[in-house]
Amino acid sequence: MPVPDKFQGDDGVLGAPALDAFAVTPSASDLPTTAQGLYVGTTGDVTVTTKNGTSVTFKNVPAGSILPVRCVKVTAGSDIVAFS
Repeated sequence: MPVPDKFQGDDGVLGAPALDAFAVTPSASDLPTTAQGLYVGTTGDVTVTTKNGTSVTFKNVPAGSILPVRCVKVTAGSDIVAFS
């Protein structure tokens, strides 16, 4: 079953403010909804699966960074908050 996406059809508006946010515990499970982006609270690698199904690792992301990537899964990283 596809992950729900509040921003379906708004692919060009990633800079718009999020409607909600939730804490992310990295796992092999899908997020409850597609994330519009991620806040990374602790320096380290962050691995995500994008909305299009690509798995990618962002290496050595500094604490306090915002990753503007629409993703359906986060499998690595620490102290992450998803924007939705």
